[in-house]
This record gives sequence, structure tokens and C-alpha cells, in this order.
Amino acid sequence: MAITRFWAVVTGAVFLLSSCGFAEDVLWPSLTGEEPSGRPARSAERQPAAPRRAAPPVRTQAAATGRTTTGTLAQSAQPPLGTTNFQPSGVTTGASTGTAVGKKVEGLREELRQLQTSVAQHNAQLQQLRAKMVQDSQGYHGTVAAINARLQVGTTPGNPILVQQLNSARSELDRLGTDIGEMNRLGTMVSEDSTKSGFMSESARAAFRLSGAVDEDHRQLAILEDEVNRTVVLIDRLLKEVAEDVRRQTNYVSTERSNLNLLSTGVVSGEIYGASLVNRAMLSRAGANGAPLAMAPSDTTGRRPLVIIRFDRANVPFQQALYNAVSRVLERRPEAAFDLVSVAPASGGPARVALNSNKARRHAEGVLRSLVEMGLPPGRVAVSAKTSDTARINEVHLYLR
Repeated sequence: MAITRFWAVVTGAVFLLSSCGFAEDVLWPSLTGEEPSGRPARSAERQPAAPRRAAPPVRTQAAATGRTTTGTLAQSAQPPLGTTNFQPSGVTTGASTGTAVGKKVEGLREELRQLQTSVAQHNAQLQQLRAKMVQDSQGYHGTVAAINARLQVGTTPGNPILVQQLNSARSELDRLGTDIGEMNRLGTMVSEDSTKSGFMSESARAAFRLSGAVDEDHRQLAILEDEVNRTVVLIDRLLKEVAEDVRRQTNYVSTERSNLNLLSTGVVSGEIYGASLVNRAMLSRAGANGAPLAMAPSDTTGRRPLVIIRFDRANVPFQQALYNAVSRVLERRPEAAFDLVSVAPASGGPARVALNSNKARRHAEGVLRSLVEMGLPPGRVAVSAKTSDTARINEVHLYLR
């Protein structure tokens, strides 16, 4: 059969990691420039793992174009916003008694009316912001869905229509960020209401100790104190719900920015990926002082690579297989860290070895850049270099730490 073009061969292997806490199969892709056989691609079948032994490797062939369809990019749904409508109960009127305490009660009653008016206004702003955030989120997800649909069926790298839609999605996500900023400012104003309500509650209690009051003054004061306390509770609930909305929506927008960065990579390459790796690589397992997990390269002698990328030609399409392998690892071990090693042939004399080492390091930098674009935190990857007597071309190996 005539050979017409190069392609990538992806090999998968099943292994057991008893020391790492999980024993499910994870892909080890090996990306090379071998020529296609012209036969249809076959999916890899999972091999049963024997006790205390790794199952033999299983090979599978990708399409000649190197494109692998994995489904639409998984976008996290907008977290639910609060639904409470914070309407003050109002202020009970009372007849003037003409005493000094009665005038104090009238003054507190007027302050409470002003405070409840402020709370009602802030509640109206909150409901408007919630409706706007839902509308902006729906517009954003609609645009992202259109991009995913086009990538799903296949498109050209850097399709200008998708680039325009991607810019629209960024603008819509920026509007969501602006909405969160408005809600944050609303929370500041509600916090001022909370301070005022606390002061009014103290003033109402102190008024009972004033001399010169009649029974009607204390009756009206008791009603006013109850209404002040109810207003205090209402404001506290409003403040708490605003804070929860801000927290959830901030995390949501941050996650979507990571997904959008990966979607941008897919538009540039004409490929479709899954959700950003940062969604799986949870940072909570970092050191107590916030230090990254992978500080320095570790010894990879005798270890089996998770991914081998052989750069025997220009523009090796490794991104899709790399994403699939790392994504599957992070599904099982969200705290996983990696060693990225550039491997250069040790043959050909010192000058040739130095030249190949420089090229291999540049290839490793490109692979690291792709991992970061996919959302993997840079602190999860330690980069090193070595030469190998068995290597015939420049390679980059990715090891699970």
C-alpha cells in the first residue's frame, strides 16, 4: 500500500501502583513518526491485571490525521445563586407620649425605617444582579457550546469564525467578573447596614434603663426592640447569602477561565480537548506553606514513562494524547506530580550530543508549555535532561512521580 503521510501511534499500557494507592489502568502513549498502515484504527482493550504484576502493553492506532475526538469540552455549570428575597417586615407606628423616653423611641423608630429602606434597596439590587448573572452565564455557555459543536465535527486550525466566537466568550466571562465585582460592593454596603443595626439594637436595650418613662413608652420600646432584632437577623442573612454568592461565582469564573484557555488551544489547533487539568489537579494537597508539589527533579532510572514523545519530524501532534494520559491520571490521583525529561541520543560525538541536547530541551519546554495551557499548574512538573545510549532521536518522557 502506498505511504502518503506521517501519523502518531499511541500506545496504552495497564499498570499497578500499589505504593501510590490506586491500581487502575492508565495510558502510556508513545508518539512517533511511523508511517500509517492504512488499516482502520482499533481501540485498546483493557487487560485483566494479574496479582502483583502489570498487565502487558496494549497498542492502539490513532487516525492518520492525529485527531482524536473525546467529546465536547466539559464546562462546569454555573453554581446556584441564592433565592431568598430579603424584604423587611416594616415598623409599627405608635402614639407620642410626650416624655423624653418617648422622643427617644420616636427617634429610634425613624432610624429603623431608614435602615429597612436601605435593606429593601440592597435586596432589589441583589435580585437584579442575580438575574443579570444568570443571563450572562447563559450567553457565555451558549457561545462555548457553539465552539465545542464546531470542534466536535472537525474544523481547520485557527478558524476565524471560532476565533471570533472565542473572543465573544471571553467578553461574556468578563461581564460575569464585573457582575461579581458589583455584588462584592453590594456586600460592603450590606455590611454597613449590619453595623448600623447592631448599634440600634444596643440603643434600644439601653433605652429601657432611661428614667422618666411611662408604661406606654416601655410597651412601644419592646415592640421596637423586637423589630430591630428581626431586622438584625434579616441583614445578617442577607450579608451571609451575598458572601456565599460571591465566593461560589468567583470560583466558578476562575474555573471557566482555565477551561477557556484550554478551549483557546483547541481553536488554534483545530482539536477538541476535555476540561482544564487544573479542575482535576486540586491544589489543596500542596505543602502547608503553599509550596508546589514538584520542587526538584527526581531520579527516573528504571521507571516506566507515562508518555514518550519522539520528535523525528516537525510538528509532532502530541497534544491530544498527552492531555488524555495526564487527564486520566488526575482523575485517579488529583494530587499527582510529574517529571518531564528531555532525552537526547548519546552517539555522534560531543558536538552532536550537545546539539541534540539543546533541541531536546526545547522540545521539553514546548511540552511543558502545552501542559500549562491545558491547565496543569507549573509547580506540578519538574523538568530535567539526560542523554541515552538507546535513543536514536530526540525524545521527551513524562513520568508520574
